[in-house]
Amino acid sequence: MTALESLGLPRDLIEFIFEAAHIQRWNDHIRPQGFTELDKQAHKMMIMYVLARCEEQDHGARLDWEVLVEGGIFEFLHRVELTDIKPPIYHELMREKGPLLNKWVYRELEQRIPSLKDSRFMEKMRHYFDEKDHGLEKQILRAAHYLATEWEFRIIYHMNEGIFGVEEIKSTIRDELEEHYNLAGVQKIAMEGKTRKFVDLIGKLRFQKRWSQSPRVPETSVMGHVLVVAIMGYFCARKMGACRGRVVNDFLGGLWHDLPEVLTRDIISPIKRSIEGLDDLIKEIENRQMKEILLPLLPDSWHGDIMNFTMHEFQNRIRKEGSVVLLTGDIPEAYNKDGYEPIDGAMLKGCDHLAAFMEAFLSIQCGITSSHLAGVIKALPKQYEGKIIAGIPFGKVYEQFTNIIES
Repeated sequence: MTALESLGLPRDLIEFIFEAAHIQRWNDHIRPQGFTELDKQAHKMMIMYVLARCEEQDHGARLDWEVLVEGGIFEFLHRVELTDIKPPIYHELMREKGPLLNKWVYRELEQRIPSLKDSRFMEKMRHYFDEKDHGLEKQILRAAHYLATEWEFRIIYHMNEGIFGVEEIKSTIRDELEEHYNLAGVQKIAMEGKTRKFVDLIGKLRFQKRWSQSPRVPETSVMGHVLVVAIMGYFCARKMGACRGRVVNDFLGGLWHDLPEVLTRDIISPIKRSIEGLDDLIKEIENRQMKEILLPLLPDSWHGDIMNFTMHEFQNRIRKEGSVVLLTGDIPEAYNKDGYEPIDGAMLKGCDHLAAFMEAFLSIQCGITSSHLAGVIKALPKQYEGKIIAGIPFGKVYEQFTNIIES
């Protein structure tokens, strides 16, 4: 049994995911903070959700959400592996030598993440890149990629006006987006109306720094953090034998779980716990602001899903007859069916804590520490010692890192 099969979250995979937090985008241009590959990929997946929902609603598309989620993860890993190649060169290489470049990426990933070798995941990744099926899902992901890039470029454009090549980049991005104008969501975003405002609003999560009270390397934002939790949630769902809908919901639950923080900013856990009833009050404020500010930017038919992903983010839940039902304990096998729309909130809370632990662990490994980081490194492994959530042995996942600390 491989580490991926036994743990769900092997160390080599977790550390590779976090490499994206080190990768700076537009690093030959004047740019603000918040332009890492991790943040860009997270924004892309949020935009993907918007485009996919618009395509279903406006064009009656029948989409495979599992392909959308997995395709996003495949493309994320692919891009991290090829990060040193500038985008124009990367796209030309993919056009001319795509199959050969893909094979090289597969080999490199299996060397750098041995737990993925000979896995079903790698088999599906090869199929995704090498075969021509799922054209609409792949187009949605490509469009989301260019929209996330265009969002960044609109910010840096005025900082770089007059610098050689910037107008060519502007033209190239516009040309690429025009190729996807058949998508309903691309048309709506181009109209500069409510949908564009939503994309802009969630983009602010890129600039909300995690651990703002502590120096840390690599710095991560709320935006990057939610993608880490989402990807971890996906692999946990796969390990527990989740149905297709549950796999998708666990990823999306991780992706959107901190969405209210775009309205309230990150309120750290010690403050929430310091005063009795404060956490409930914060939830009440988040709920009100979501309904007053954020939800009006989205179609009414989406509101229930967005609230489901954000308001009870760390509680196990299903849907019965259109209503959200909160569960105690793990989700029973009887509810492990697409029709119940299960979400493993307790597992996602474990992933959320693990992501926080990794943010502290990696910084300390780089030689930058503080009392805040040291406290997390000590407390969370104890909290999860011997703990199993939905079949995921979180205690053993932590042991992969505590063994390094102790040695």
